[in-house]
Amino acid sequence: MMNSLSIVLFVVFLPCFTGQSMESIPSSHVVKKPGETLSLSCRGSGFSFDCCSMHWIRQPAGKRLQWMGRVYSHGRTTQYSSSFQNRIEISRDNSNSVVHLTLPDLNPEDSAVYYCAKDAQC
Repeated sequence: MMNSLSIVLFVVFLPCFTGQSMESIPSSHVVKKPGETLSLSCRGSGFSFDCCSMHWIRQPAGKRLQWMGRVYSHGRTTQYSSSFQNRIEISRDNSNSVVHLTLPDLNPEDSAVYYCAKDAQC
């Protein structure tokens, strides 16, 4: 019998200016089974989304933050941590100010809080 993973999505965003925000889609606790695919999205507002690189970061319980990767502002180029290089896909939809994370073939080590964040320089 397969156990369920507890995949928790919270979106972190530290705005430099008032009125900037990030919204998680979905905005609730996500539970997946081993082998399933995790698909997360978050939407930015109050800043020039299409000018910012967007990052995904996660934090397993009791462990440090793990930078997973980023997609550059134009959406054609990604950069992934070597730990996730051949495992994840990060993409974006600039017309809707949304960034996506896809993590297939989940295993128990993927249980974590997942964050999206923008570059501080934009």
